[in-house]
Amino acid sequence: MLNSARRRTSGWKAASLGLIAALAAGAAPAAAQDHVGQYEQADIEFGARLYDANCVQCHAESGDAVAGVDLASGVYSRAGSDPELMGLLRAGIPGTAMPPNEFTSGELTGLVAYLRTMRDVDLSAVTLGDEAWGEALFAGRGACASCHRVFGEGSRVAPDLSAIGAVRTAAYLQESLLDPTGSMLPVNRPVRAVLGDGTVLTGRRLNEDTYTIQMIDQDERLRSLEKAGLRELTAGAESTMPPATDALDDQEVADVLAYLLTLKGL
Repeated sequence: MLNSARRRTSGWKAASLGLIAALAAGAAPAAAQDHVGQYEQADIEFGARLYDANCVQCHAESGDAVAGVDLASGVYSRAGSDPELMGLLRAGIPGTAMPPNEFTSGELTGLVAYLRTMRDVDLSAVTLGDEAWGEALFAGRGACASCHRVFGEGSRVAPDLSAIGAVRTAAYLQESLLDPTGSMLPVNRPVRAVLGDGTVLTGRRLNEDTYTIQMIDQDERLRSLEKAGLRELTAGAESTMPPATDALDDQEVADVLAYLLTLKGL
């Protein structure tokens, strides 16, 4: 059901190859830079997968297969900082083989994390999972669809994840799977409202101002409530989502993470 929404790596493979080569062209001599610990492992692994799918056939795993280019140096004359490097990856460089590209923020984070650390990363140790199996786990044993919605399928009780891979990094998504409460955004805190007649509503807050609150209740109904008419209104401090490891092993969590990273919206 989601094939039409999957990222097509082949469509921008050639552009990315030219992009990386142009980025490194004129790079300063390789310098011994220590990037260990500066980037999250999940982002590095995601970036390694992107690099492997789009760049390795010309640049090789070592990053130095093109004459005069050493991607593994982590030093580029046109981009001294990570934001500058992301800007070049997205905007390209006029007059060179590097065109603009529609990378998501999560993809840019991954690519930069990998480029900056590739001399220290063993590609054989990359553990990002299988996205097809992750999709099956999401809908099946992981029970993610019992709360989350993807492209019109699933529940509305928890946030819609149809474009989550476009707006969140691999590291953030991994943390959300492993520690839902610790990574929960304030807007996603569960709420409990007691109406004037004693009816108890629980659910997900959508919006709130001084006088009203809008929420999706436990029956997936949209509610707009006047605060003055409520007996009680509280926001929970703990996520209603259990850690993914309660139902899945480490490899299966990696599979679900790989699947979530493919969700870029329609």
